[in-house]
Amino acid sequence: MKESSYKDLAKVIDRLSGFNRVLLLTCSNRYDPILRTQDPKSTILAKVISSKLDNVTILNVPDLNIYPCEGNVSREDGNKCGARQAMLKDAEKNPTGYHRCWASIHNPDDELWRVSKELFASDCVMFFASVRWGQANMYYQKLIERLNWINNRFVPLGEDNVIRDTTSGFFIVGQHYGAEQICENQMGMHEYYGFKIDPGLYRFWQAEDIYFDEETLDGYLESYPKFYKEFKITKNKSL
Repeated sequence: MKESSYKDLAKVIDRLSGFNRVLLLTCSNRYDPILRTQDPKSTILAKVISSKLDNVTILNVPDLNIYPCEGNVSREDGNKCGARQAMLKDAEKNPTGYHRCWASIHNPDDELWRVSKELFASDCVMFFASVRWGQANMYYQKLIERLNWINNRFVPLGEDNVIRDTTSGFFIVGQHYGAEQICENQMGMHEYYGFKIDPGLYRFWQAEDIYFDEETLDGYLESYPKFYKEFKITKNKSL
């Protein structure tokens, strides 16, 4: 897997242009006052892609009220994740009837339905995340755990895989080594989930070719200018 740059971003845009409806899920975050002047790098990439296409919907996951996974997949009384009894009975939130998650039932203000509704209406989904402590950041992790019922429907429950025709991608941005491994891991995990993976849509970028214990304050300060330069992006908060 090769680190991405401007040319690779152009290839991603070209691939996404061939789908009918693309969902981009941005998962990195900043403190609200900071967001008035800057976006996370992974979010910037999603906005650039969206600005070049007319078949894209962006959902910013940190803006949604999504509760944590309840772990119903491994209860003492058995695997109850994705059971028919967990179907969200709301025609507006769950028009396909596919959404089955106990946390959505137990928390009426939960907004995972905003993701699942758009996901099931799309033929491609791409996740955008940042590296935090050697893993994809917590908003991405919380989201992917909450979507566990999609996989659980067809692996142990033996029902249809409702995302078998949905192509997936993943773009992760980090400061130093680690982003590539995370990207590879998520590609394998998405395939297990049931998505139709496209290796050309699995990308990473890191600011420095160093290990975490070699980082410097200057390296962090230089990361945004390097990012803008390598992707040929002019800083524009309105993107």
